[in-house]
Amino acid sequence: MTSSIAIQNLRPSEVGFIAAMQHLGFGLFEHLQIRDGELVLTPPPVTVRYVKFGTAATTGKPLDGALELRQQLAELFGYVREVESGEIRTLEIRHGLPFSMEIQLAGERTEGGGRG
Repeated sequence: MTSSIAIQNLRPSEVGFIAAMQHLGFGLFEHLQIRDGELVLTPPPVTVRYVKFGTAATTGKPLDGALELRQQLAELFGYVREVESGEIRTLEIRHGLPFSMEIQLAGERTEGGGRG
């Protein structure tokens, strides 16, 4: 799936979640609910931080001045927007960006969707 989402079209929940991913840097978010194609951030998802010793932690670049989202963010939000109801069991974050996720779908995805 290739998505293109302009920064100005982000939902408040998406902006907040980008900040949370950048703050986490490396780790997991667990049990993140999706309702009507939008992330539910209240209550906050379980957060698991990866800590490595002897290495510098670098994260994704902030959104300042960008017109388009990084590909990983656009793909995550494009996918979430197609989900009626579900739960992201785990969302792995690397360098402040989404890397992979395991999702449980409660309903059918819209056109073009599968479970993988």
